[in-house]
Amino acid sequence: MSEARRQECCVLSGPCTSRPCTFPPSSPRTILPWIILTGAIKNPNSNLGTKGWHVTLRPGLRNRRQMRKMTASGRCSPLYSAVMRVQARAPARVDLAGGTVDIWPLYLFHPGAQTVNLAIRSYATCVVETRPDRRIVLTSHDQRQQETYESFSDLARGESRLPLLRELVLFFEPRRGVTITTSSQVPAGAGLAGSSTLNIALCGALARVTGKRYTRAQVLEVAKNVEAIVIRVPTGWQDYFPALYGGANAVHLQRDGVRREKLPLSFSELEKRFVLCYTGAPRSSAINNWEVMKAHIDGDEKVRRNFEQITSIAGQMREALLAGDWSDVAKLLAKEWENRKRNFKGISTPKIDEMIAR
Repeated sequence: MSEARRQECCVLSGPCTSRPCTFPPSSPRTILPWIILTGAIKNPNSNLGTKGWHVTLRPGLRNRRQMRKMTASGRCSPLYSAVMRVQARAPARVDLAGGTVDIWPLYLFHPGAQTVNLAIRSYATCVVETRPDRRIVLTSHDQRQQETYESFSDLARGESRLPLLRELVLFFEPRRGVTITTSSQVPAGAGLAGSSTLNIALCGALARVTGKRYTRAQVLEVAKNVEAIVIRVPTGWQDYFPALYGGANAVHLQRDGVRREKLPLSFSELEKRFVLCYTGAPRSSAINNWEVMKAHIDGDEKVRRNFEQITSIAGQMREALLAGDWSDVAKLLAKEWENRKRNFKGISTPKIDEMIAR
């Protein structure tokens, strides 16, 4: 199917009342949030030309009514014989200040806690396609893994080398077989929230395929909880907001809830002043964060003081960004990094230290 025939939508809930958003983004400096590309429903038994027929899906009950009308009129076979294809992608992120403090309950111990982050033009992408049979096929291009289960029940009973895909399929419970294919521009363990980004893209695609309607807040909650099941340690809040909303964000972590503030920053200015490098050495941020979190809760005073500093720096970082004080932003970034290294000595490497020294 040509890209011109794809329906693009940035939300799951409610019917689309406006024209599709531009994709790729018309402004190269704008980092868009998650985008769902809904492909055609193709009837494998159709004789209406070599390309088959296409129905562009839109959210809401209206589509099911349309499909029932088409089936009753003989214009297509029943819905179960159709194949639905949905593609979704979401951007990764860099965090400038406030990392790790976004894990519950750490931020409750530090009033004013917040995390400042930016979406970047590196994406996780997934394709979910329904099948005419009951099989569940999971494929990860990045991990070079593929698994096939004869049914949903087999998936529920078995183990998987692709646990995130497995857990999300178990949550959304598709009524028919699906083929899920994932890929990411973010290297594993790069510290750019690659797994959380893929999580959000998968939630969007599976929700569309299964007809379940969620707000962005609900999608975030699902993704956060599923990821905790997969990694078996508490998860933070910040990784999901850039994937869901794009742009620059201050995530305020308060006793009465978590709130996102959109920061109206100039991305042209940001691109002039930031360089994102990959050292080639992966790490597990979940394990690092878990060790630091345990130390804080166990009463490690040094860790507590470091988090106080990180909380203060995050607030100052937000103010410096809004004021366009790039000299202060650079100083705060360096200061925040020193506090992170004091919290967990293994977070840096000689290669990272060498690159910073340059």
